[in-house]
Amino acid sequence: MHATNNASILIGVWNLLEFYRIDPEPLFREMSMDPELMKRPGGRYRLDSIDNLWRKASKIIDDPCFGLKAAELWHPSNFSALGYAMLASNTLRTAFERMDRYHRVLSDERPITLDETEEGLTLTLVFSHKKRDIPARNDAILAVTMSMCRLNYIEDLAPVSVTLTHPKPSCSARFYEYFRSPVFFEAPANSLTLPIEAVDKNLPGSNPQLAQLNDQVMIKYLAQLDQDHITQKVKAVIIDLLPSGNVTDESVARELYMSSRKLQRQLRSNDTTFTTLLNEIRQDLAQRYLREQDISLTEIAFLLGFSESSAFSRAFKRWMGVSPSEYRTAA
Repeated sequence: MHATNNASILIGVWNLLEFYRIDPEPLFREMSMDPELMKRPGGRYRLDSIDNLWRKASKIIDDPCFGLKAAELWHPSNFSALGYAMLASNTLRTAFERMDRYHRVLSDERPITLDETEEGLTLTLVFSHKKRDIPARNDAILAVTMSMCRLNYIEDLAPVSVTLTHPKPSCSARFYEYFRSPVFFEAPANSLTLPIEAVDKNLPGSNPQLAQLNDQVMIKYLAQLDQDHITQKVKAVIIDLLPSGNVTDESVARELYMSSRKLQRQLRSNDTTFTTLLNEIRQDLAQRYLREQDISLTEIAFLLGFSESSAFSRAFKRWMGVSPSEYRTAA
């Protein structure tokens, strides 16, 4: 099961590439990212594909500070209902808390942490792995966040400080010019700290009713996202349990901390069943294993959770119309 991001966020990256006179479409397709997904409500891209896109862009754009340009090229719609809900929030603190609460609208991984200190409210970027710490993207996220704050609050809003993990670039003056605050490079984290009096000041453009309407849209979206994810969660658990031979709807439900009845109900709502998913996974893995000549049929039967080779052979012939041996020979 792969972590994903909302595809509409990448519209900003598409615009960024076009600004630097680079055709985005071939680059997106090279990363197996269908550009049409950005136009579809609920479309999502894999995080690793997005990471690779940013790395590629960083290599081909001849500007070490190109991430800052994202602040001029974003639109609230790029962040789905969350973008509009944040702009309608009554304070910047509330806007950031909304971002934290509904982060899965944007990403399966929690992208930020919020910490209040004597200096102010600090928003820190969070990465599941160090290799996801990509300088240009960090610059873009913090620049867009600052742009959103200024749109919400006042144009000349300045943070207390900005920290970035990457080395100081040759164009560092652009960072000071844009953020209008101290910027510390080669820091332990990527963060933006805003003064408390700014984050708690009531915003003139706040609209509680509009914010709540967008909250409802996000709640509905996340409910659907959870339903879509249940099949992937079940598949992941099945793969883990297969070699043990103890793969039943009850054992999978236990791993997911739910009753087998609830599991069956959620799978039915996604037009599938536990048996269907189990057979799909076994069939897919069987074909992969059979292409590996050094894995015996007995071992494959064990890896797929069959009690004996004959049971595996019967199941495989039912799926593919040929025996495992015949499939291996043809492959």
